[in-house]
Amino acid sequence: MTTTSWVDGADSGPYGIDHLPYGVFSTAKDPAMRIGVRIGDQILDLRGLASGTFFLPWIRPAFHEHALNGFMAMGPPAWRLVRHQLTELLSDRRHQDQSATLLTPVAKARMHLPFTVADYVDFYASEEHATNLGRLFRPDSEPLLPNWKHLPVGYHGRAGTVVPSGTPIVRPRGQRKSKDAPVEFGPSARLDIEAEVGFVVGVGTELGTPVNPDDFTEHVFGAVLVNDWSARDIQAWEYVPLGPFLGKSFATSIGHWVTPLDALAGAKAAAPVQDPVPLDYLLESERYGYDLQMSVRWNGTEVSRPPFGGMYWTPAQMLAHMTVNGASLRTGDLYASGTVSGPGPAQRGSFLELTWGGKDPVDLGEGEARTFLEDGDTVIISATARGAEGGEIGLGDVRGTILPAVNLVPLPA
Repeated sequence: MTTTSWVDGADSGPYGIDHLPYGVFSTAKDPAMRIGVRIGDQILDLRGLASGTFFLPWIRPAFHEHALNGFMAMGPPAWRLVRHQLTELLSDRRHQDQSATLLTPVAKARMHLPFTVADYVDFYASEEHATNLGRLFRPDSEPLLPNWKHLPVGYHGRAGTVVPSGTPIVRPRGQRKSKDAPVEFGPSARLDIEAEVGFVVGVGTELGTPVNPDDFTEHVFGAVLVNDWSARDIQAWEYVPLGPFLGKSFATSIGHWVTPLDALAGAKAAAPVQDPVPLDYLLESERYGYDLQMSVRWNGTEVSRPPFGGMYWTPAQMLAHMTVNGASLRTGDLYASGTVSGPGPAQRGSFLELTWGGKDPVDLGEGEARTFLEDGDTVIISATARGAEGGEIGLGDVRGTILPAVNLVPLPA
């Protein structure tokens, strides 16, 4: 039997009772940041609930914080208990009159970064994306480098520039070099996106303690959509031999809503068979990913539908590889999948791939075409998945608009 909610409109949309994502919001009337759960087009104020006797005493303090970190650190028993309580609260009409006073329309809320980001790691887990980039950058060589099918390749990003959806993105400046030209400094002319899925760590570990992939759900709280903005011209000049740096570190956008892993139970799907078989520390008792159908809209036009379900390296394997050397986890660590791309041209999750290095502009309608992002362009990444009860849930979208580069103040003579 499908569970329904007494909140008007919740059952027919992507934020029904089987979703219940967490976020942080404030209002004009009450500017204090506080934790909420989304149900339909409303936000249930968990600080208000925690001010009474609804939650157990040891859980209440977490919902008086201004970010999700305290609650996430409590681990799966607390996550499941609160989810069960919220499901009962929002489905049983006996709670309607009292709980309705704690609802705020999403349209009247200001959303904030949902958790304090401890560390940020970005992977390169899509075989199709890695193959496309190999063909673009190394046309006379094998597209996949020898290590790619042996380990989840990744880089350590900049946690301080992870920003919430809707934050304007200032065009980065940096060093660039085209093939036959001298090195120059200026605004990126090849500004790009990367449509990704991120995973948020709740339970940390001690230094020197690797995490088995089968323990993924004991540490990871939930998922968010990610846009890892990329300045391809800056990246191309700087990345040899140590990899991405200033071409990536200027901004990474994430969605306002963290979808709990339990809400994605209905989206679990068998992950691709791996050949060669990975080393033992990457082997999973149950090998699965999440069948998320993503969408990329460029100035309102859908230009791509990347399928997350086909990712070669799973979120559990990424977590295991990230810690196998003894690196510790902290509450609020964010790690992302890298660009999600599928086998078809319309399933590519970056504009570098969609335009094949800028050679094939994307038609945005009304005679407008783009290769890379121009000032004023807006990109929205969204995703849907099968809910635990068979319906459809929608992960909170991530959007950003490009602002012109900031001119540097001239140095004194």
